This record gives sequence, structure tokens and C-alpha cells, in this order.
Amino acid sequence: MSALVFDVDGTLADTERDGHLPAFNQTFAEFGLPVRWSEDEYADKLRIGGGKERMASLLTPSFVAESGLPEDWEAQAKVVARWHRRKTELYTARVADGALPARPGIVRIVEEAYAAGWRLAVASTSAEASVRAVLEHVVGRTRAADFTVLAGDVVPRKKPAPDVYLLALERLGVPAHDAVAIEDSALGLAAAHAAGIACVVTVNGYTAHEEFAEAAFVVDSLGDPELEPVTVLANHSAASPGAYVTLADLAAVLPAVTASPASPGSPTSPASPNGGTDHD
Repeated sequence: MSALVFDVDGTLADTERDGHLPAFNQTFAEFGLPVRWSEDEYADKLRIGGGKERMASLLTPSFVAESGLPEDWEAQAKVVARWHRRKTELYTARVADGALPARPGIVRIVEEAYAAGWRLAVASTSAEASVRAVLEHVVGRTRAADFTVLAGDVVPRKKPAPDVYLLALERLGVPAHDAVAIEDSALGLAAAHAAGIACVVTVNGYTAHEEFAEAAFVVDSLGDPELEPVTVLANHSAASPGAYVTLADLAAVLPAVTASPASPGSPTSPASPNGGTDHD
């Protein structure tokens, strides 16, 4: 049984520029905060995993003083939580309005994987309400119910830490060598790689310049038959993506795992290609 684990923001849909960024800025305006992130400034903030964490990065001593915010850390955390709740409301409203269409190939690959018996999950640092809103908008409520959803504060350490992917493997009941992650950023790739999961990267306008040396392959999108052919930016795998990425291409990035010889009466142990039992 194989599993397909998707990042959400920038992977399922182009959510950052037209979704999260305006929601952050509207939240800042509503709370009277003296900040509006430009696209370039927000691109820099995307190096931080998690919306609350991006907001908390504002809390320099000068910003706290200028904005009349409490100096106590616990009080600040409560303020950031209020900001983030409002930002999530604004963001999910934009999703409901249809402002964030699915990226090419997502719906097709999801349906192919489901039909082939693959387990499906999303692993994101965004708030769960935001993640579920995008997932249902992109794949439909019926198919979204077939996903294991891991989001927000479900783990204490966010990407690039591997925690959310390790939890995904646990919840899905699959080993790392039977899972493929779909990510759009170096931050997400680092998390999947640290969890031992093969990762395919579909870049977007915010991430095309990043380094993806550990990716199985890198494309500009998963593509669809009726669209222009995808561009393969790098390929370090046995996959051979053509005009669009297929489920067979994703299956091809799974590491080869063979059975090691077992003595009579002992269980067969899965082994790595060099004869060990490490599936990293």
C-alpha cells in the first residue's frame, strides 16, 4: 500500500499571493498594526513555517513599543493567536469565494491515486481550517473525506522539521519507503527528506529560485493532457515525466526495497538495496 502526501499552500493551489498575503495584510489593517507586507517581503516570510510564526516574527522590541503591545511573552502569544484566528477567517472566505483555483494536475493525480488504492494525506503548517477549506475546494468534499489531514499545531515543530511527515506516516500506517510527498518549496522538501520520504517538487512563482537537490524530480506543475507540456527542471529519479506527470512517474520515485534472506521460521526483513534494513 503506497501513500501520497501533499503539501497544501502553493502545491494544491496558488494560495500565497492571492490568498494568504491579502488576508495577512487585511488582518494587520483591522488590528491597527503599522505593517503591510509587500510581495517581496512576504516571499521572505515564507521561509518561516506557520502563519502564527510569521506574525510573531514582527514582535521586535521596537514594533511592540510602537504598536502598544504587551511585553510579556505569554500575553504576546495570546495577541498573535487572535490575529491569526481573524486572518484564518479572512483567508477561508477567499477560498469559499473561488479565488484560488487548483494547480494543474492535482485533481487528476488525486483521482488516479485513489482509484489505484493509494492512501491520501495532506501535511501542512497552515491552520487546519484553512487546509480543509482548500482541500475541499480543490478536490471536492467527497474526495476530501478520503484524506488524512495533518495541519497547524498538530506537531510542535513545523517544517522544515520532519515531524508532520513522521506523524503522517504513523497515521497512514505506511513506512517512509512507501510514501511520496508533493511539495512546492525547499522548506517542505527538507521536511519530507528528513522523514525519509521521496519528494516531488512542483515550483511556483515564490519558489522557482530555490534549491531542490534532494528532490526526486522538479517540475513547474503536475500538468494535464489538455495543457501545455510541463517543464522538467531537474530529475534525479527513475521517473520519466513527459507532457504531464503521471501516477506511474510518482511510483517510479519510490526506493527499491527487496526482501533479505531469512532463516527458516524467521520473518522476512525488508532491506535496502545495499542489503541493510535502513529505509531512510
